[in-house]
Amino acid sequence: MASTRQDGDTWDLASSVGATATMAATTRAIATREDRSPIDPFAEPLVRAVGIDLLTRLASGELPPDELVGRVAVDGARVRTAFYDRFFLEATAAGTTQAVILASGLDSRAYRLPWPAGTVVYEVDQPPVVEFKTRTLADLGATPTADHRVAAVDLRDDWPTTLRTAGFDPAIPTAWSAEGLLGYLPPDAQDRLLDTITRLSAPGSRVATESRPNPRPGDEERTRKGLDRISALWREHGFDTDMAELRYFGPRNEAAPYLTALGWTLTSATIRDLYTAAGLHPLGDDELRMGDVLYVNGVLDKTR
Repeated sequence: MASTRQDGDTWDLASSVGATATMAATTRAIATREDRSPIDPFAEPLVRAVGIDLLTRLASGELPPDELVGRVAVDGARVRTAFYDRFFLEATAAGTTQAVILASGLDSRAYRLPWPAGTVVYEVDQPPVVEFKTRTLADLGATPTADHRVAAVDLRDDWPTTLRTAGFDPAIPTAWSAEGLLGYLPPDAQDRLLDTITRLSAPGSRVATESRPNPRPGDEERTRKGLDRISALWREHGFDTDMAELRYFGPRNEAAPYLTALGWTLTSATIRDLYTAAGLHPLGDDELRMGDVLYVNGVLDKTR
């Protein structure tokens, strides 16, 4: 049984919170196969390489997603992938030449997006994670489409120093993404991360992340029950994880107003907005409160 998150815990792409990166890649693989379009052509082979049997069978199409993954999760992968892809493409089209993907996991944007010449893309994640992905993609014959640099470090450690050592220049504007990350950080660690992003950002930098409103009475109990239901289904198929224990529940500073107070000018869209823009069916059963999430992106316009 998976253990409760705690300070100093460790993981890889097949265990604890690290497996959430493999789960996310699984939903991207399903969406890619269903759409027959290159949402993420590297998702399935990366999931296969991690080696979690259930997720491999889902990513490859051997098992239908049905309730094991759910339509909400697959469509959510579509709109979330498109949101962050668009964020980076718009940022670089506007002249930003430096991008940082925090907690990059199995994200393959450094290999699949059409980055303008001269763009440097930094990926920040734990050493075993970035080393595994870099090696696996090389074995697949994939090559980065940008100047790709790895900052192999735990975000709980001194990641800014590692990022600078990899060549990051805080004096020029940066495009930052914190995709699917904040809910897996304790509230104080979330604030420190957003503070650090701001401190390392030159005016004109851009940021994209998700902002979840604080829970109303009963919301978190409903979310826990939904996660427990999914975990029980997966356990029946041999994948023993406890999704509810991987998140940090309870009140926290909402990311959007927190970033605004730090000097970022943000625009936001609800996931329902993104579904509509993508021509998807309206969000159905929402036991995990996905509909409450705001996808935000913005520009730092405050000179500090």
